Amino acid sequence: MNLIEELRWRGMLQDTMPGTEEQLNAGMTTGYIGFDPTASSLHIGNLATIMLLVHLQRAGHKPIALVGGATGMIGDPSGKNAERNLLSEEVLRANQEGIRKQLEKFLKFEGVENAAEIVNNYDWFKEFSFLDFLRNVGKHLTVNYMMKKESVQKRITAQEGENGAEGLSFTEFSYQLLQGYDYYHLYKHKNVKLQMGGSDQWGNITSGTELIRRMEGGKAFALTTPLVTKADGSKFGKSESGNVWLDPSMTSPYKFYQFWLNVADEEAEKLVKRFTLLPQEEIEALVAEHQQAPHLRVLQKALAKEVTTTVHSAADYESAVEASQILFGKGDLETLRGLPEETLLAVFEGVPQIEVPKDSLSTDTLSVDFLSELTQNQIFESKGEAKKMIQNGGVSINRQKVGKPDEALSQDLLQGKYLVVQKGKKNYYLVKAV
Repeated sequence: MNLIEELRWRGMLQDTMPGTEEQLNAGMTTGYIGFDPTASSLHIGNLATIMLLVHLQRAGHKPIALVGGATGMIGDPSGKNAERNLLSEEVLRANQEGIRKQLEKFLKFEGVENAAEIVNNYDWFKEFSFLDFLRNVGKHLTVNYMMKKESVQKRITAQEGENGAEGLSFTEFSYQLLQGYDYYHLYKHKNVKLQMGGSDQWGNITSGTELIRRMEGGKAFALTTPLVTKADGSKFGKSESGNVWLDPSMTSPYKFYQFWLNVADEEAEKLVKRFTLLPQEEIEALVAEHQQAPHLRVLQKALAKEVTTTVHSAADYESAVEASQILFGKGDLETLRGLPEETLLAVFEGVPQIEVPKDSLSTDTLSVDFLSELTQNQIFESKGEAKKMIQNGGVSINRQKVGKPDEALSQDLLQGKYLVVQKGKKNYYLVKAV
């Protein structure tokens, strides 16, 4: 199947400009997507558009990723209620570098005819004076044309203060003109014939095709993909809560894996099509298997494996799987020892954490004392209660069963500072020696 057919089957096609499919079928086409560097990492909302570039390149076309060093100084009003804080050039450059490294995981930048490129629109805007821009670009789009764009209309018609809405500043209003010029510049200097993006970008993208028509007499095309939304229907975005980031320091590989593993059954099929490169036959087989036994979460497991391995690594995926087993009583001491500290803390996020003086823990410390008095009676309210549960085989420390109440505390500290206590089947405590 061709690119359009592939995107349509995967549920990745929202709108296309007439002639787009014919252009793509006619030969190698250069297409681009812009990424806003207002954070040091991309998130899974961006991942949906990254996958557009991946499919573009796999279909034999040339992808370009535009990092908006210039437009990032302004901020796109699409899908926003309020104007964003303007970032300094220094912060934007640091963010751009982080984004560049992430994109290099997905696209081939050398060794192939249709090698990907990364460009920065600050390179052509930095010498462009305000007056020159008004004279040479601004005159080609009327205010009436720009006002009709949905992203502009939503901000203008919203009452200020309603759901956090603010009025639209001239700075934000000019964004579509700047993004439109990006398309024109790439059309003229890189032979770019296609711009892609999320469905909220349709207005900005078509402003670019209009500029190309009016300034150059040329023909260019547009393609958008549906937005990835949260369970409540809101967009995944850098300024909204609940982001899942691609940077492991912002969302750990374990949490990243858990996010995909825990998607709802009704979402799993859609997401495995959009965020993996598994072929149609394999996905259809997974869907059929999942429908036979939804409780086994076959689709979620396949989705979590593919996306975690691609965004992070196979080793991070394996570590996340092992970490996930711990809360179900399947991980052993070696599994615990092998977890990086950030993964250990991610696994036990929300679990009661107790600090104890490090010098209070020694080979002379009795387990029953540790589980009661030394941990401020937060695990067991008394020695008697602790003793009884130990005798019933219901307590383990670092995955090792405590056999007797008067047994010495012999477990090594994980990462030199942690002990994991399990009380019964589901109650965990993370004890930190300080």
